[in-house]
Amino acid sequence: MPGTILCVNIDHIATLRQARGEYEPDPVEGAMICENNGADGITVHLREDRRHIQDNDVFALRDVVRGKFNLEMAMSDDIIEVAKRVVPDQITLVPEKRAELTTEGGLDVAKNISRIRDVIKVFHDLNVLVSLFIEPDVDIVSASKDAGADFIEIHTGRYCNAVEAEDVKRELERMTHAAEYACNAGLRVNAGHGLKFNNVVPVLSLAGLEELNIGHSIISNAVFMGLPEAVRKMKKIILDNSPGI
Repeated sequence: MPGTILCVNIDHIATLRQARGEYEPDPVEGAMICENNGADGITVHLREDRRHIQDNDVFALRDVVRGKFNLEMAMSDDIIEVAKRVVPDQITLVPEKRAELTTEGGLDVAKNISRIRDVIKVFHDLNVLVSLFIEPDVDIVSASKDAGADFIEIHTGRYCNAVEAEDVKRELERMTHAAEYACNAGLRVNAGHGLKFNNVVPVLSLAGLEELNIGHSIISNAVFMGLPEAVRKMKKIILDNSPGI
């Protein structure tokens, strides 16, 4: 099987646009640039408060994205209705708090398993893959399997935020154990959140890792080096260091 793919999250192209309430930069143009420079897919998070990506962005992206189109979303009724109309290649269910700056942690799958099962069935009926954004914990992985998910996306935020070598090691071990458990349970494995040029390589060793979702660091570096070069650099790091699946 091929190595890990890169899906670029372009939310923060829309963040820049929304800062002025005008028309640029255009996330759709950004998605095309990302794919033309090595991205294997595009990820966006349609938030309930529409702070960056808008409904019309999602529909426009569905028409132009050539690779995998991954829609991150909370389990709110209005977002579900949009997603049902768009029919992305994959949805990733995430927790969402109105006051948070970015997604702060993984889904509480056990607490919400009945609702998650219902949402998964809706999208499986549309032939859409479903991923759950979770903490690297085997009990949560097990609950994700019970809920009927196709993928888990391991939340890499604690690893990325760790400073001390001991903490970095501990978080890598947690992610490694969770990925191995997921593979043995028949779940497919994605990962993302906070990944950068200088911390992504160890994550590429996770068992069965199929997809990385990376956005903020690529868009931030694009300010200095340009979006094509930022995407190419991340893609090269992944290609040079991915062990394959």
